[in-house]
Amino acid sequence: MTQKIIPYGRQEITNEDIQVVIESLKSDFLTQGPTILEFESKFADYVGSKYAVAVSNGTAALHLCALALNVNENSNIITTPITFVASANCVKYCNGNVWFADIDPVTYTLDVSKVEALIESKPKGFFNGIIPVDFAGFAVDLEAFKNLANKHGLWIIEDACHAPGGFFINSKNQQEFCGNGKYAELSIFSFHPVKHIACGEGGMITTNDISLYQKLLLLRTHGITKDASAIIEHHGGWYYEMQELGYNYRLTDFQAALGISQLKRADKGLERRREIAGIYKNSFKDKKYILSQSGDVLGHAYHLYIIQVENRKGLYDYLRLNNIFCQVHYIPVHTMPYYKAQGYKKESMPISEKYYEHCLSLPMFPTLTSEEQNFVIKTIDEFYQN
Repeated sequence: MTQKIIPYGRQEITNEDIQVVIESLKSDFLTQGPTILEFESKFADYVGSKYAVAVSNGTAALHLCALALNVNENSNIITTPITFVASANCVKYCNGNVWFADIDPVTYTLDVSKVEALIESKPKGFFNGIIPVDFAGFAVDLEAFKNLANKHGLWIIEDACHAPGGFFINSKNQQEFCGNGKYAELSIFSFHPVKHIACGEGGMITTNDISLYQKLLLLRTHGITKDASAIIEHHGGWYYEMQELGYNYRLTDFQAALGISQLKRADKGLERRREIAGIYKNSFKDKKYILSQSGDVLGHAYHLYIIQVENRKGLYDYLRLNNIFCQVHYIPVHTMPYYKAQGYKKESMPISEKYYEHCLSLPMFPTLTSEEQNFVIKTIDEFYQN
């Protein structure tokens, strides 16, 4: 019997999910309706922030954050090379300048000491902001980044696409959930199918800053407002004003309905991800072919489970022959042709580049069965034993 395909990630759509989408499609609103506000409110409660703004995808969320923080051609922003390109591209969308700092070899996230060294290598006031990424679901220590940002007058956008429900422990031994707004001016999430919460496409921005929240609402819909207290002229009930150059980055109501349904079981899915991670961790313990693997860290959201191995391509190809479709996260952004053409050099981020040579993301999703996971582990063992 041929082994069915095991992907690295997979959405779970239940009958309840389907039913709430059908009900939404039968309602009076397909977009810009009350379900959006409900999803925003429930998501803000989930992560512990004051405000949330639903948008069309995670990239749109990043772009709106950069716009809201006035990124422009004079802006210099630091981020990690080990991320999806959108974390850097949002700065370029606003004509800003992207600077990369290397990663921590254990957590694979932006190294705060490398960021500090980069900041201090330039004149005071040269940099404007930092975009750390909760990579693979590991919650960055935003308290450390906030202390650094305060010292140099910088803002923070937290890219938490991999980490809804994730948290780190602060200096007072308190859990700080990703996106709670305590340390970052803005945080963003993605609702792509392989993420913890699936809307097909979709994104969310969270913040505790009322002025940023109001600006995001304006930018999300073409920069247009009908708010009587905000418009300059008053022609009648039909009247609206475009007050800024905004975008159509709205989420639909039926996507929001799916998001609300998925949010109800987000903690259950997170629990299962952590269980799967524990099995991988124990199974690969003391295996000589494992150079490193995702840490068993309190608060890790485990969007991805990453191992580092020798002969990564050989293993990748062998797994595919056995219908196990792993993935590589990520090709360092600074090595992409677009960024290389702008002067970013290969070999400038040695830890990131070494990580890329060896990393592989294993199947990680709540509906992964024990049989499937055991088959993945057994097949990896077979490759290195042959």
